[in-house]
Amino acid sequence: MPINRRDVVRGLAAGLPAGALAACRPRGARAVPERAREVAFLVDAQPTMEGAGVRLRRSLGSRALPLLDPFLLLDEIHSDNPDDYMAGFPTHPHRGFETVTYVLHGAMEHRDSMGNHGHLGPGSAQWMTAGHGIVHSEMPQQERGLMWGFQLWVNLPAAQKLIKPRYQDIAPARVVEIAVDDAAVRLVAGEVGGRRGPVEGIVTAPEMLDVTLPARGSMRRPLPASHNAFVYVIEGSVEVGTARTRVVDGQLAVLGPGDALALRSERGGRMLCLAATARACCCSRVNPSASPSRATARS
Repeated sequence: MPINRRDVVRGLAAGLPAGALAACRPRGARAVPERAREVAFLVDAQPTMEGAGVRLRRSLGSRALPLLDPFLLLDEIHSDNPDDYMAGFPTHPHRGFETVTYVLHGAMEHRDSMGNHGHLGPGSAQWMTAGHGIVHSEMPQQERGLMWGFQLWVNLPAAQKLIKPRYQDIAPARVVEIAVDDAAVRLVAGEVGGRRGPVEGIVTAPEMLDVTLPARGSMRRPLPASHNAFVYVIEGSVEVGTARTRVVDGQLAVLGPGDALALRSERGGRMLCLAATARACCCSRVNPSASPSRATARS
């Protein structure tokens, strides 16, 4: 039976990485343009209380957006009133997922049952893999002034939930700072332009970028199509995708399908850009093909 050339090509392609196959493209052939991700769902962060009485705003993990596999929760603490944050997060257990803390202003202290001790100041991060179980605390190390930071929870795949706990303490100087188009980017996790963030060995292959755009600035970069992704605006506003859907501070934009992240800001803005692959994390999945909608009304 004669061998079909098309079958041979398919067989070869199946054994080649995408990068190698792309290198074989004939000269002059046009690359397939990247498809920018659009906003599929828009959520306003809602006030709530956690820990021993810490006032914060929750976007992911709220009733409006309970889960976005593998992301479970995103909380923002932003207050210069000590009564809002001084109670902190005393000793408590975690199991089966990861907690990520990122500090913009203020100071927190981490201690855990593995003997780890970390001081989180402005620009620092920690990535804690709870695995089969860990007990930790995060307590403010200031009595006054602005406390501003975030905590993100990332689920672990079912097969990885009982792995050994692990703690990564990232000092500000270790966070990679690069320029991408007009944007100033602090790269905590993932790879951008051949540079890798300091967080390593995470099974969901996360990308975590702190992006600042100047007025009338823009940024476009590849984003794995296999990753679920969202943008949370910290300050100002940003326009996402070719539809240029406007997202303002305190809003989380769930991104739909595509393989590129396209951002633009008319007046300037700062945002967290998160992406990770969902690997049977036992979470429900937001339908990325749904038309853009607002989960809650913004006052």
